[in-house]
Amino acid sequence: MSERAAPFYCPYCGDEDLRPSDEGHGAWECGACNRAFRLKFLGLLTRGLQRADHEGDERI
Repeated sequence: MSERAAPFYCPYCGDEDLRPSDEGHGAWECGACNRAFRLKFLGLLTRGLQRADHEGDERI
């Protein structure tokens, strides 16, 4: 498993002043808006990727 992925910006204010939180894995703090949030990977979707067909409105 690779190292944890870091968010590029705050989901609330969009600022990039982020740092890991002491609250545990996936927890982050934003220095700009003073909010804390947690990121969590839920899993892969079972339906997979669906692309629109260029010639019609059908999906593959």
